[in-house]
Amino acid sequence: MKHLTILILSLISLLPVVSARTIQGVVLSASDSTAVVGAECRLMTDGKLITGTTVGESGNFSVEISDKSVLELNVYMAGFSSTDIIIESGSKNLNLGTIYLDKGVFLDGVTVTGNSVTYSKGRMIIYPSDAVVKASATTISLFQKLPLAGLQANPITRSISVDGGSPVILINGVPSSIDDVNALQSKDIEKIEFSRFTPARYADSGNSGFINITLKKRNDGGQIYAWGRSAVTTAFVDANIRASYHQGASQISLQYLPSWRNYQQVYDNTIESYIGEDFRVNLEEHDRNPFNYHYHQLKLKYDYSPSVKTLFSATFSATPTCNKSRSIAYTIDSELGVYEHNNLTTSKDFTPSLDLFWRQDFNEKNTLEVEVVGTLSSSDYRRDNNYIFSDQSDDSYIMNVDSRRRSLISEVSYIHTFSEKTSLSAGLQNTVSHSTNRYLTSDDKPVLTENNNYAYVRLGQRVGKCYIALSTGAKMFWIKNDLNKRNFIRNLSSAQLSWNISNSWSLQGSFRYSPSIPSLTALTDYPQQTTPYLISNGNPELKVADNFLYIIGVDYTYKKFTASFQSAYSDVDNSVISDVSYLGNGLFLSQSVNAKYRRAFQNDLTLSLSDIHGFGANLYMSLTHYQSAGVNWSHKLTSFDGSITLWWNKGPYTISYWRKLPGKYLSGNYVGKDENGDALQLEWQPNKHWTIGASWMYMFDRKGTRYPAWDYSAVNPSYRERYIKDNGNMVVISVSYSADFGSIFRTARRNLNNTDNGSSLLKL
Repeated sequence: MKHLTILILSLISLLPVVSARTIQGVVLSASDSTAVVGAECRLMTDGKLITGTTVGESGNFSVEISDKSVLELNVYMAGFSSTDIIIESGSKNLNLGTIYLDKGVFLDGVTVTGNSVTYSKGRMIIYPSDAVVKASATTISLFQKLPLAGLQANPITRSISVDGGSPVILINGVPSSIDDVNALQSKDIEKIEFSRFTPARYADSGNSGFINITLKKRNDGGQIYAWGRSAVTTAFVDANIRASYHQGASQISLQYLPSWRNYQQVYDNTIESYIGEDFRVNLEEHDRNPFNYHYHQLKLKYDYSPSVKTLFSATFSATPTCNKSRSIAYTIDSELGVYEHNNLTTSKDFTPSLDLFWRQDFNEKNTLEVEVVGTLSSSDYRRDNNYIFSDQSDDSYIMNVDSRRRSLISEVSYIHTFSEKTSLSAGLQNTVSHSTNRYLTSDDKPVLTENNNYAYVRLGQRVGKCYIALSTGAKMFWIKNDLNKRNFIRNLSSAQLSWNISNSWSLQGSFRYSPSIPSLTALTDYPQQTTPYLISNGNPELKVADNFLYIIGVDYTYKKFTASFQSAYSDVDNSVISDVSYLGNGLFLSQSVNAKYRRAFQNDLTLSLSDIHGFGANLYMSLTHYQSAGVNWSHKLTSFDGSITLWWNKGPYTISYWRKLPGKYLSGNYVGKDENGDALQLEWQPNKHWTIGASWMYMFDRKGTRYPAWDYSAVNPSYRERYIKDNGNMVVISVSYSADFGSIFRTARRNLNNTDNGSSLLKL
C-alpha cells in the first residue's frame, strides 16, 4: 500500500511534465555559422512573456511549456538582428531546426541589419530589417525594397501587382484592399507572408498572388496617422487619414481616403478602318480628352474580443465617386469628310456597405468563421456624343442609364488542424444580387438577378522538408434577366508543392485549373449606338473560358542577396476577347466573344541586394511569348519588360530611384503596351512623427504617361497613341505625420472579408 501511494504521488507530480511540449532549436550566426552563445529565447503570448532560456555553448536551446495556444518565439542577441517565429497551436514537441541571426552594422548610431527570410507551408516569410523600414516612409516604398519575386510596387499609382495581376491582400489575416495597405506605416509591420500562388480559399476571386501583412502587437491606446501628396503644377491630390483607439475588449478605427485628379492635357491620336463585305471607311481622329474625378472612401470599424477565442467585428464603408470626361476632337472620314465631335461623359456612384463578422476558436484545432456583407450601390451614368458634319448637319448618340444594385454576400469557413503537419479547411460562399438598369432614352428597365456559389476544400500536408497542398472546389453561377437565363457549374482545382532544400535553396511548383465565367455585365443584352458606325452590346451567348496554369520556380538566398527564377505556362481555351463584326448597311457591332485560345510562356528573374552600408537594389526582368488564335486568324508576340529600384539611406535622409520598362501584351487581335513610369524621390524624417518627401516623376518625358495600342482585326484594324501630358516632368510633394499614445491592440484572427464590386451596367 505504501509503495502504491508513492507511485500515485509520483505520477501526479509528473502530469505537468507529460502535458508540456518541448520547443527546441539551434541558433547560429548567418555570417560564419558559429553558435550565438547567450542569445535570449523568449516565449510570449499576446505580448506577455511566459518563459525563456538562453542558447548554450553548442548553439542549442530547449524550453518546455504547457500552453498549447499560438505562441511567439523571440530570439535576441546584442549586435544581431532579432528574429520572431510564430509557433502554431498544438501539444506535440517541436524542433525548429537552425535559426540564423544576421549581424548588425553600426552607422552613426543606427543599426542596419539584413532582412530575415524563412519559408513555411509554401510561402516566403520575410521580417523587414530596421534599415529597410527606416528607408521606407510608406508601405509601397517598403514593398519596393523587399526581395519578393514577381511583385511590382508602383510608387506613382501606389499599387501592387503580382505577375501582372492584383494579389489577394490580407492584413492580420483579414482580406483587405490596396487602400488599406497604403494606410499602414512601415514601422508597424512585423512580417510579410508572400506567395505567387493564390490559395484555394480565394481561387474564385480572379486574383494573382497572395500577401499577408502581420502588424506588431500592441495594447491599450491610440494612433493618428495622416499622409498627403500633391503635384506642384498638376491637379493631383491624394490623402490618407486614419485614427484608432483601443480599450479593453474593444477597438474602434476611422479611415478617410480622398483622391482628386483634373487633367486637361490628355490626347488621343487614332488611325483606324471599318471593313465590311461591301463597305469600307478610313478614319483619322485627333482628340483632346480632359477628365477629372474625385472619390472619398470612408470606413468606420468596431472590433470586440471578449476573449482570445472570440471576435466580433462590424465595418461600415461608403465611397461616393464622381467621374467626368470630355472629348474635343475632329475626324478625317473617307465617307463623311471632315467633321467635329464633342462627347461628354459623367458618372456618379455611391456604394455603402455593412460587414458583420464572427469568429470562434473552439480549441487549438477547430475554428469557425462566419461573415455577412450587405451592399446597396447606385450609379447614374450619362454619355452624350455630338457630331457636327461639314455640311453643318449634326447627329447625337445619347446613353443615359440609372443603375441600382442590392447584394448580400454570405460566407462560412471551417479549419481543422490534425497536427503540426496536417490541416484541412473547407468553406462555402454565396452571393445573391438584384440589379435594375433604367435606360432613360427608351424607358427600358431590365431586371437582372444572380445567385453565385463557390464551395471548396483544401488539404495541406508537410512531409519532411516538403509541403504539399491539394484543393478542389465547385463554382455554381445562375443568372437571368428579362429575356435570358444562364446556368454555369464548373470545377476549380489546384496543386502546390514546395521543397525547402536548404537554408539557401527553395523549389516550388504548382498547377491550377480555373474557369472564367462571364460577368453579369458581359452577358447583359442591350445594344447602344456610340458612333455613326459602331453599336456596342453585351453577349448573352458567351462561353466559359478554361484557364490552365503551370508554374515552376527556384529561390536562392545568401546573406543579403536573393535571386528568384520562375517559368510559367498559361493556356486559356475559349478565351474572351473584344471583337468587332460587320452587321451590314455601314454598321458594325462591338462585343465580347470567345476566341480559340490564348497562350503565354513567361520566364522571369528577380535579383535583390539590400543593407550594404545603406544601399540596396531590386532588379526584375521578364521575357514572355504570347500566342492567340480565333476563326481564320492567329497572332504571336514576344515581349520584354522589367523594373529597377535603387535606394540609399543615411541618417534621416533616403534617396531612391524607380524605373519601369514597360512590355507589350497580346489579347486576341489587340496588342497593348504597359504604362511607363519612373520616379526620383528624396525623403527626410526630422523626427519620429514627421516625414517630408519630394518626387520627380516621368523625368525628361514631355508626353508623361503613354499608352500605345494596336489592333490587327480584319474588320477594325487600328493604331492608337494616348498620352497624358499633365504628368510629364511632374514634381510631387508629400507630407506625413503619425503619433502614438499608449499602444494599439491588433487581431490576426479574422480571415473573411468580402466586398461587392459587381455591376450589371456596361459603361462605354
